[in-house]
Amino acid sequence: MRSSKSHVLRVGLLAGTAFAAFVAAPAMAQDSSTEEEMPYSEEASADPALDVITVTARRREERLIDVPISVTSFSGRQLEERGAVDITDIGNYTPNVTLEASRATNSTLSAFIRGIGQQDPVSGFEQGVGIYLDDVYLNRPQAAVLEIYDVERIEVLRGPQGTLYGRNTIGGAVKYVSRRLPQDVSLKAKASYGTYDLAEGVVTASAPLNDLIRIGGSVARLSRGGFGDNLTLGTENYNKDIWAGRASFEMGGYGEPVFLRIQGDYTKDKSNPRGGHREIRSFIGGAPVLDNVYDTRGGLVDPAQEVESYGLSMQGEIDLGAGLTFRSISAWRKDDSSTPIDFDALPTVDFDVPGIYRNEQLSQELQILYDNGGPLTGLIGAYYLDAQADTLFESRLYTSLPAVLPQLTGYTAALVDTETYAVFADATIDLADRISLSVGGRYTWDRRDADITKQNFIFGGSGAFGTQGVLIGTDTDFVGSADFEKFTPRASISFMPTPDHNLYASYSKGFKGGGFDPRGVGANAPDLDSDTVLSDDEVAKFLSFEPEEVDSYEVGYKGSLADGRVNVAIAAFYADYKNVQIPGSQACVVNTVPTFCGTVTNAG
Repeated sequence: MRSSKSHVLRVGLLAGTAFAAFVAAPAMAQDSSTEEEMPYSEEASADPALDVITVTARRREERLIDVPISVTSFSGRQLEERGAVDITDIGNYTPNVTLEASRATNSTLSAFIRGIGQQDPVSGFEQGVGIYLDDVYLNRPQAAVLEIYDVERIEVLRGPQGTLYGRNTIGGAVKYVSRRLPQDVSLKAKASYGTYDLAEGVVTASAPLNDLIRIGGSVARLSRGGFGDNLTLGTENYNKDIWAGRASFEMGGYGEPVFLRIQGDYTKDKSNPRGGHREIRSFIGGAPVLDNVYDTRGGLVDPAQEVESYGLSMQGEIDLGAGLTFRSISAWRKDDSSTPIDFDALPTVDFDVPGIYRNEQLSQELQILYDNGGPLTGLIGAYYLDAQADTLFESRLYTSLPAVLPQLTGYTAALVDTETYAVFADATIDLADRISLSVGGRYTWDRRDADITKQNFIFGGSGAFGTQGVLIGTDTDFVGSADFEKFTPRASISFMPTPDHNLYASYSKGFKGGGFDPRGVGANAPDLDSDTVLSDDEVAKFLSFEPEEVDSYEVGYKGSLADGRVNVAIAAFYADYKNVQIPGSQACVVNTVPTFCGTVTNAG
């Protein structure tokens, strides 16, 4: 967590300096909590400063200046000009947003917005920031570092989301939107070469089969040499070796009352494991600190690192007339990751963690949107997700001190199923010519089913990653379930004294269901009824953690000055997070679970 009340003191200073910054760079706008990117449309005018910025943050096309929330939007052209390779690059120039590849792979994502997110990628812990690929929510952080190619735009929405689409998220959402196929035959190719043997190539082609049907797709090859070396294995460290592709079938659209898109995507990442850099000499052996921070001495080679992800989606949209539109989003996704994580970054096995992640999800979303050009716009929707997350890993602690730790290995297998239902609605009404009110709400039902095993071995491991050792104890053998439900509202009011100025205030509540900690040791559960036997209920209470909640408040101003040549966005937010899920923290106890359960105040 990175949160501090001291951020409040910076609001006035940032607001005062914003104007000067935007005069120098009219395509940018800045505030204390967000920097609103002013992207140019692909069909922009000759003078880019006069472009009208259009986004779909509220499920309809509208000017960025009209949206009463903090939004950053980058067009495909902007991303290409910046040399963005994957969505982690978005975090490099978007304030209050952290998007990083975590652990040993290039593909597992750690995402934080305004200090809220989730660092632990094991099953049982959900993301605090929603990642969407063409309106499909990615349930797990594995394979969520999306490569940027053939993209129309990427939007970043701050604060709790859930009354307009998809999964309920407490920190915000990052939405990756790919381009729709053009009506004419199209063939594009792009290639680049750079330092560290960076070599990238993307080929995109499409063609109409008739006046209504189009097919097309893209193939991307993304590779780069390592920034450093693994001095033990003789391999490159921090390299990239990725193949990716996307194929689409589209029907209708372009003024037709029906639009249908069936899309499939595939990504194969065979990059080397990203080995860590030690900041201190090793305790045994005295291996010195390496000069290059990208070099490593890690010696773990099993399992061989590989990440494979793929999915299918079908999106349909029907204009029902009278301002009504029906939309359906159906999707299935699957990903498998095997990765060796050498935490000690040494050839010896002081702390090695081989891991496997297997994830699968099926989702369905339905929406009815209303917009007839009058004072009222809105939508109602329903969302369903059925997801399975299976994590297997060993923690090996045994070479340096063989007399004390004779090949000691801890094994964890955690299969966590999530089933969620939700209904949501959101509406905006113009109360007067210059004042509009938006209200929304969501009701979510979450169910978690967990099957968690933790065992200890000596002279080897579990057999899942090689040598079968001797079982010396079982810490956890648990099967259980839990249900969570919550209503989360949202409201905002907007005052526009002129079409080029918007003053707004908003409130939103976020909710993320609880679950069971796969890292917990069930054998440590207290005997609540003092019968000397740990019941399933006592273990379940010990391993469970409470839902996470946030109340977020925001006030802001958006304006367009000098005939559109200067764009300004200033906002301040205050958020109160409750039951923040920080695995391993011992700050307090909820339901006998050692976890962080206090209130974190985040203002800025």
